[in-house]
Amino acid sequence: MGTYQRINPLVQEGIASKKAYLVGGGIASLSAAAFLIRDGHMPGKNIHILEQSAIYGGSMDGAGNAKDGYSARGGREIEEHFECFMELYGFIPSLTNPDRTVLDEFRELNLAEPIESHCRLVENEGQKADFSSLGLSTAHALQLGKLTLATEEKLGAVTIEQFFDPTFLETNFWYFWRSMFAFENWHSVVEVKRYMERFMHLISGMNQLKGILHTEYNQYDSLILPLLKWLEAQGVNFDKGHQVVDLDYDFANGETTVTGIQLLVNGSPKTISTTRNDLVMVTNGSMTENSTRGDMDHPAILNRSLTERGCWSLWEKLAAKSPDFGHPEVFCGDIDKTKWLSFTMTFTDDEIVFPYLLELTGDLPGMGGVVTIKDSNWMMSWTAPKQPHFINQPENVKVLWAYGLFPDTEGNFIKKKMADCTGSELLQELCYHIGLKDRIPEILEHTTNVIPCMMPYITSQFMPRVLGDRPEVVPQGSTNFAFLGQFAEVADDCVFTVEYSVRSAMMASYQLLNLEKEVIPVHPSKYDIRVLLTALRTCMGNKTLPLDKTLGQLLSGTVIAKLLL
Repeated sequence: MGTYQRINPLVQEGIASKKAYLVGGGIASLSAAAFLIRDGHMPGKNIHILEQSAIYGGSMDGAGNAKDGYSARGGREIEEHFECFMELYGFIPSLTNPDRTVLDEFRELNLAEPIESHCRLVENEGQKADFSSLGLSTAHALQLGKLTLATEEKLGAVTIEQFFDPTFLETNFWYFWRSMFAFENWHSVVEVKRYMERFMHLISGMNQLKGILHTEYNQYDSLILPLLKWLEAQGVNFDKGHQVVDLDYDFANGETTVTGIQLLVNGSPKTISTTRNDLVMVTNGSMTENSTRGDMDHPAILNRSLTERGCWSLWEKLAAKSPDFGHPEVFCGDIDKTKWLSFTMTFTDDEIVFPYLLELTGDLPGMGGVVTIKDSNWMMSWTAPKQPHFINQPENVKVLWAYGLFPDTEGNFIKKKMADCTGSELLQELCYHIGLKDRIPEILEHTTNVIPCMMPYITSQFMPRVLGDRPEVVPQGSTNFAFLGQFAEVADDCVFTVEYSVRSAMMASYQLLNLEKEVIPVHPSKYDIRVLLTALRTCMGNKTLPLDKTLGQLLSGTVIAKLLL
């Protein structure tokens, strides 16, 4: 979408009487509310965000204090071409300066403190591993090429381990890839294809995380909080304690219209009647539903409930009403393939861990990104975020975050399954791997808390699927209804990103209001010959690309030769 398309849509007749009910309080609903107000000119007081819990922000969370310790389940990686995300935060005011936007300050931070990792892999108890290249052979590069050329329809529900040669899964490329995006070998190869094409422009810097952006604080404080403040100022209704349990539909004449919202308000049943003049948007499915936390002395106990699982239960009810509403069981039907564990460490007066990590990696907190432990049985990675990581965090307190992809395996140092470990044991395993085994007692003396978090559905969006398993954002025939978030179908974009949720919100808002404004297209990296050739050269180990003699002579002295050689 060029500048010509960045218009201010006309105010629609009747918009002042139209109401919107957004089910779920995550970034998708918050973004939808913002687009309805700015582009749809809907009064904020007409918008209701229905959320079961008392906290908004969904998976983009972060909370705690210096006394009890801080916790964040995780953070989504961001890059420059998250076009819908940047559009959103280009009109949300900064919390500290109303004359600046969140995007203004976000860009300034990343220009001043760009991520450029000098240590992406470690092994052998704190020894740097070679991360200078992607470690791909010509055969591996050809497999990646074959993947980008294949259609999603042809690939179907093929998994990563079914598509790639086993040796591919031992390359640096795969260590980088899975630690950045949290892919398991049994996940969908279609999602790998989407990531390849969507982020083709980042492949040349993947071994140093060049192009990845970070926020000043955790993503709740930096992104959710200013968005909430702006929406509150617009008069949006934040209906806490509102658990939506079902929707009523009229399917007459080939159309789909929501006629009622069934919910529990602080446990008491209630019905909200709706008409085709109203809007209803539902976040179906959640990566962090049924998350559980532990502490220094207790593990996070896995919640395996099949009956009480919030938006998953709602989606199952909706899917039973129409084949156009997707197949939730594809994503939430096997917890042991979608779970993993993260843990947040809080240190007070630390003079060991952070100075040591700076010496080991050469990266200041916030400027190094994820580091993966190659020989960890848990496939553990850690990141040292910019400090302070929380707005209320004192200067003498530091926060570190880590996660493991294999929670059911025994540790190398702590001889227990990761899932069964207390916060203290998780920290000890990390200390062993980074080379601080002998200083564990001292480190524990300065550890305020380690909060493990078990997430049953954290990688559910990567499960093998085919067209139709995720419903369209606006299902065919819908007059007033849309799906939002990671489990709605957004062509060409990548799940497990903030951009995907924000894009779904823009799509739903513009389509249901029939606005003349276009949704910003996905950045077309895969169509840029310069990007393609740079990615190809990187995958080939930065060797000169092979050309036959005749073609080489023909291109000699041309612009194309500069790109190729």
